[in-house]
Amino acid sequence: MKKTFTFLFALLLAQSCIYAQQSNPLLQHETEITDIIKSMTLEEKVNMLHGKNMFSSAGIERLGIADIEYADGPFGIREEMEPHSWNSLKWETDKATFFPTGSALAATWSKDIAYQYGKAMAIEARLRGKDMILGPAINIQRIPTGGRTYEYLSEDPILSGQLAVGYTLGAQDNKEAVCLKHFALNNQENMRGFVNVNVTERAMREIYLIPFEMAVRDANAYGVMAAYNKVWGRWCSENDNLQNRILRNEWGFRGIIISDWGGTHSTVGAAVGGLDVEMPGNTYMGQALIDSVRSGAVPMEVIDAKVRNLLRVRMAIPAVPKSEANKQVTSQPAQQKIAYEVASKSIVLLKNADNLLPISKKVKTIAVIGDNATRKMAQGGVGAGVKALYEITPLEGLQTALKGKAKVIFAQGYEPKPRARRGQTVNTEEWEKKAEVLKTEAVAAAKKADMVIFVGGDNREVETEGSDRKDINMPFGQEELVEALAAVNPNIVAVMVAGAPVDLRKVNPAVKSLVYSWFNGSEGGHALADILTGKIAPSGKLPFTLPEKLEDSPAYALGVFPQKEQAGSSDVFVDLVNKDKFRAERNAEADYSEGILVGYRWFTTKNVKPMYPFGYGMSYVPFNYADAKAEINGTNLDVTFKLTNAGKMEADEVAQVYIARPDSKVERPKYELKGFKRVAIKAGATENVTISIPIQHLRHWNEFQHAWNVETGKAIIYVGSSSENLPLQTTIEICNSPQ
Repeated sequence: MKKTFTFLFALLLAQSCIYAQQSNPLLQHETEITDIIKSMTLEEKVNMLHGKNMFSSAGIERLGIADIEYADGPFGIREEMEPHSWNSLKWETDKATFFPTGSALAATWSKDIAYQYGKAMAIEARLRGKDMILGPAINIQRIPTGGRTYEYLSEDPILSGQLAVGYTLGAQDNKEAVCLKHFALNNQENMRGFVNVNVTERAMREIYLIPFEMAVRDANAYGVMAAYNKVWGRWCSENDNLQNRILRNEWGFRGIIISDWGGTHSTVGAAVGGLDVEMPGNTYMGQALIDSVRSGAVPMEVIDAKVRNLLRVRMAIPAVPKSEANKQVTSQPAQQKIAYEVASKSIVLLKNADNLLPISKKVKTIAVIGDNATRKMAQGGVGAGVKALYEITPLEGLQTALKGKAKVIFAQGYEPKPRARRGQTVNTEEWEKKAEVLKTEAVAAAKKADMVIFVGGDNREVETEGSDRKDINMPFGQEELVEALAAVNPNIVAVMVAGAPVDLRKVNPAVKSLVYSWFNGSEGGHALADILTGKIAPSGKLPFTLPEKLEDSPAYALGVFPQKEQAGSSDVFVDLVNKDKFRAERNAEADYSEGILVGYRWFTTKNVKPMYPFGYGMSYVPFNYADAKAEINGTNLDVTFKLTNAGKMEADEVAQVYIARPDSKVERPKYELKGFKRVAIKAGATENVTISIPIQHLRHWNEFQHAWNVETGKAIIYVGSSSENLPLQTTIEICNSPQ
């Protein structure tokens, strides 16, 4: 089907910018803010521009303007800390709901679910008297080994952006600001405190900035956190190009930019480069900033603009009186229900030979094996965790769901290998002896069972802020354990509890069913049990590519990661102690040589077969796609098709639309995700589905004009259930001629 479309791209952007300005809640108090700024002294102004405590920045007490209180953690409200340290206050009321982590949320492929997630986080933050959530974390998952892959959303900018918009709207509609992080190109943890990112402007614009742009333009995000790293030789926290030119001038951002903790490096550079708040201290934006203003190095207009940004957020988010905060336990049933909804919609079924799942009524004895069956994931490693009110483990969930239906026996199977801390040694021989004992016990349990559910993968010590994994191998001898189990029992379900890709080359052929269950929050065990027992059908889709082997992924295939300088996990400890001396002595370059071919774009374009492709996920029912059509309606490309549930139970399907531009004059991937929709369909029913794609999502960055362009010509539209299962195809003509 072909249509002609006349599209004035610059006019569309201008109109959307005007609308965003008019509807932005941050701009509703400008006159009042002007009067406040006129009444303030320089000292009062600067006092707002740095941390007051570890997680707050100052208001204006004499004017009755409250401090801004920050809530750490994008997947749960962090416990209360001492004012000037990382030490817990050890309260009881700050026990919060542990929500599924970022990659789990992304596996739902649902903006609506992301909205509920943001809403739930906002409600719990408000109970604690917080004004701004330090999240969502929306950097692109560039490398499979990334230490914060579990925290970030996806390798794809449109999927990440749509979910970031949902999360942001959900939080801010419920009177809690978000702080998008980490801006920008914080795509590795190794050497994050000093690495310099070299990236083409096109790749930066089309891949890495899109989620931030969407959350700012489409959801009026109130806050942004500057990343630790450098981009094009400049620290992100004083990067005029990123913070002033792009974020504020192009996208119309009117909120506050805060540093990551310890991520400020200068006074004048940070001040004129766009940073509003130094966190958590006042090394650079305290007295040094006052002196810089008085000397003329920093204009007063720059200070006033920062104070205006802070007051905009303060007035858009009503402060919770101290007397009303922390009066009840943070985690509440309504939010726990949302955590379950996210978890249950996120679980991905990758393999199901002989229809081993859902668990048959004929199965009477089940061996649950693996350390992750009982390990809790709310905390661990470095970085923000959640002091969860409770966390249902996989074993607990299965025991509850199968009570009276099947006998559940448990064997640990393996245990994590202790990590050597500074000045310590690990007795590897003792660990190896115990590993053999645990394996023997697990094999004995498997022999007694009709079915084995192996629960393995990573944990929060393996995947952690501050350091990237050295590989994606399953740690602690799990591969050998699974092979030993398969030798005595062919009916194995392997459940991967992880937030990032793991190497499945040995596990996949040894098991009949394979499930990705994520770090799935307080209700993760219940959600997993409901999937495995067939109470609900699995509907999660991979938000990243699972490579056959690590070396197939782009940064590894090109040899640009890891870099030679390997400061390792010590970075995170040095960030806040003598940080600038340490960083001055280090030098590392991150060359994004793959350009726009990130994730599945690389695999499809280079014809590299993954273990499981981006967007993939099975159900207990088959879905049939038919009758794809496409037409231009105003500024949208509408793709319509029929989707049929050909099974015997209600189930959700995530339909995906990819678009190719075969006549493009610039380099393009084979095709790119441009739209998606989660659809619930009753057994045997057919739904007419429409996925509306803004025409601007077909744009590319013209590096000669330094501007966005929408190319004319044919667009091939593919519709299906993953990046490699696209049974429907249609075409349309895009015409971008002025009138």
